[in-house]
Amino acid sequence: MARRRELRPEERALWKQVADRTSPLHPQRRTALPDALAPKPRPSDTPPRADLSGFRLGGRAQAAPSQIRTEPSLSDRLAGQPLRMDAKAFGRMTRGKLVMDGRIDLHGLTLEEAHPRLTGFLFAAHADGKRLVLVITGKGRDRDDGTPVPVRRGILRHQVPHWLSTPPLSALVLQVAQAHHRHGGAGAFYVYLRRK
Repeated sequence: MARRRELRPEERALWKQVADRTSPLHPQRRTALPDALAPKPRPSDTPPRADLSGFRLGGRAQAAPSQIRTEPSLSDRLAGQPLRMDAKAFGRMTRGKLVMDGRIDLHGLTLEEAHPRLTGFLFAAHADGKRLVLVITGKGRDRDDGTPVPVRRGILRHQVPHWLSTPPLSALVLQVAQAHHRHGGAGAFYVYLRRK
């Protein structure tokens, strides 16, 4: 599209002569001269400065929430549980000093495979009168399936404490704690069972 240019003064005068000699088709309608024919004001060399005395950066922004609510880490949730066993025995257990009566390794299992295996193991251990067992889940691996929904690292590690705190296993379990680093650290749990 061609760019419109301004009319020079002699062209504007010529146009005015032509417009004066013509008669309008509809005399009852009077229109003003087109904008292209009206003289345009020249822009000034310096633009006017805006008054910024009352301006404050972020003045209209809403205040940010005082706390960012995030889910506590798994170790914080386990540490925040009420103590339901002897404090001295709990301290020895978390330092890895108590002798374990059994262990189960859930490495490489899916949730559907791990849940019944863990349930069967804990019921058998409780029936045998065992008190302290080690449940090894592993820390989990990073995986990127390319899906829009992110997958939490260590699904078993996060799901096992939930299983232990809900029926039917909650009737057997007295206390759950993260294992000492000699016994697997963040990838394992001490499960202290109730008396038979």
